[in-house]
Amino acid sequence: MKLKGTKFQLKVWEEIKKIPKGSVKTYKEIACILNKPNSSRAVANACAKNPLIIEIPCHRVIRSDGFLGGYSGKGGVQKKGQLLIEEGFTKFKYD
Repeated sequence: MKLKGTKFQLKVWEEIKKIPKGSVKTYKEIACILNKPNSSRAVANACAKNPLIIEIPCHRVIRSDGFLGGYSGKGGVQKKGQLLIEEGFTKFKYD
């Protein structure tokens, strides 16, 4: 399946695919990697538009303050936390 999205969304999704299981990056870290340090919100929006929840593991992207942020997959933020726990990452906060 060829991904459809803006150039920025495609770059965000490619960066997210690089995050290993059991690890996370923040929306801000991804924005900085893409040389768009003030684009944390745009990174979060790209995550929300992710068409391939499993192949592009947006659950591995969290807020800079350690809270999970949102999750557009089935089950919402609770599912995001569950997926991270299953991968061995537990250093996050619930809202």
